[in-house]
Amino acid sequence: MEPLLSVQGLTTAFRGPAGWATAVKDLSFDLHARETLAIVGESGSGKTVTALSLLRLVADANGRVAGKALLGGRDILALPEEEMSRLRGNEIAMIFQEPMTSLNPVLTIGQQIIEVLNVHRDLRGAAARAEALRILERVRIPAARSRLDDYPHQFSGGMRQRVMIAIALACRPKVLIADEPTTALDVTVQAQILALIRELQQETGMAVLFITHDLAVVAEIADRMLVMWQGIGVEQGETEAIFASPRAPYTRRLFSAVFALGAMRGEPAPKKMPLADDGPERQAVTPPQNTPQPNTSRSDQPLLQVTGLTTRFPVRSGLFGRLSGRVHAVENVSFALKPGETLALVGESGCGKSTTGRSILRLIEPSAGAIRFEGVDMSGLDKRALNRLRRKMQIIFQDPYASLNPRIPVARAIAEPMIVHGVAPREEATDRAAALLETVGLAPEMGTRLPHEFSGGQRQRLCIARALALSPRLIIADEAVAALDVSIKAQVLNLMLDLQAQFALSYLFISHDMAVVERISHRVAVMYLGEIVEIGPRAAIIENPQHPYTRKLLAAVPIPDPTRRGTRKAAVAEELPSPVRPPDYAAPPRTWRTVSDGHLVQDDQ
Repeated sequence: MEPLLSVQGLTTAFRGPAGWATAVKDLSFDLHARETLAIVGESGSGKTVTALSLLRLVADANGRVAGKALLGGRDILALPEEEMSRLRGNEIAMIFQEPMTSLNPVLTIGQQIIEVLNVHRDLRGAAARAEALRILERVRIPAARSRLDDYPHQFSGGMRQRVMIAIALACRPKVLIADEPTTALDVTVQAQILALIRELQQETGMAVLFITHDLAVVAEIADRMLVMWQGIGVEQGETEAIFASPRAPYTRRLFSAVFALGAMRGEPAPKKMPLADDGPERQAVTPPQNTPQPNTSRSDQPLLQVTGLTTRFPVRSGLFGRLSGRVHAVENVSFALKPGETLALVGESGCGKSTTGRSILRLIEPSAGAIRFEGVDMSGLDKRALNRLRRKMQIIFQDPYASLNPRIPVARAIAEPMIVHGVAPREEATDRAAALLETVGLAPEMGTRLPHEFSGGQRQRLCIARALALSPRLIIADEAVAALDVSIKAQVLNLMLDLQAQFALSYLFISHDMAVVERISHRVAVMYLGEIVEIGPRAAIIENPQHPYTRKLLAAVPIPDPTRRGTRKAAVAEELPSPVRPPDYAAPPRTWRTVSDGHLVQDDQ
């Protein structure tokens, strides 16, 4: 059978200060109808460049692409730009890695979907809007009808990624290039999106080029896989065969870093990931040198005490902006965090995890509740006192591109907090920034680059380095390793555990990756619609879940074993309840049941 897409000798190079550098080297592969080929490799290995090259999105000014890419017998690398524009988004579409930089911030979500339908499917007016609504509902956007007229900044990271998937699938393309399409999604929605892609494959014969660093997702969805390293395809074959017996040393190293749910059974505390020898290809992540030393004194008192935290956002409508409701983002959340402890907040996108973290730092002002850090009530602090306290609290944001200044070299961005807070003079701060770059596995000479010159995973490492700059006592890690490839993810988590043991660091670890949560956390709190529905020791939550929602989350975790594909319980595409309530709504009182020591579950939800 003839392949739907045949790539032959694809080579892509970029011009830099030192001349031309090759990012993809003589890459060849075939992709058949209804087939999924996963391209796997570390950040910077050339996966995304391969996709951009096939879509002709490499700028001619500083890039060049050679080779052939035959789609239906036509070499899309040689088509005139006008013809390629008609093809792009219609016959071959792409889900980009970073939704916030791919969505137009001044157009509503509905307008952006309707634009695609106008151009490629000739739908207009009410018909286009109805189809846009149907597409949004299919990717499980809660209250899709009311959200059509919302802007990208009004969506959470996971919700924005769902919108990107909706836009890419709008025209039912022959080839779908999916660049980390489920990275920002929680496990339940991830399972549903993977099921949706498979369903569309069967309906339309669509082929999928699936770019990912998540080997569990590869095991779940890919028929074949291509492993890339430094722009070269080092191994290619059937997924089951490569999982059973990886031949290339690099592939074996990737598999040694796979997180599998259940791997920590019987372990009393978080434990570092055993890794294969990295070899000469890349320097391992190491603890930082010459960084400020935090207060490591331990105490029985909680470092952070959150009581009744509630954060609501007003919803206004009409000509005069009348208050018509409130978004109950966080509702009566309480927990304590001890020095040297990791509490993981888990739950679906939009459940209030990120809002909880930002409310604690008062980046978002909470509506009610008390937050005490080192015994100090943060609600009564003025701006100057709050800034002094924030030096001991840092956050790693979910979207690395949006949290880095695009005009500032990354070494300066890492050094800036030390200079602002008077921790070190500029020259010393620059030296420490170079050491922190090495800490997260990047070369110090990369410090002169701007954020857009890094891959998505590398940008997340930069944000982790910046958070470590002030040696805080508390780090709120909002999906801190979601964008990292498996081996760097394992190394960074090992680093976080080393720093925790050395400096008694506390982590509020916000994540949708249950296998990672199991590896790093002491306790787990499960959130649903702004409330904590179950909280307890990590082993109790993972091995003895009591709340139906917790069981649902765990059942949706992908298994890194292709021989067990399809054994997970089918994801139910149910509508998520809306968190919007009338202005006079009062949350009902909740009752809790004690399952075991420290393990509490909400009885009524």
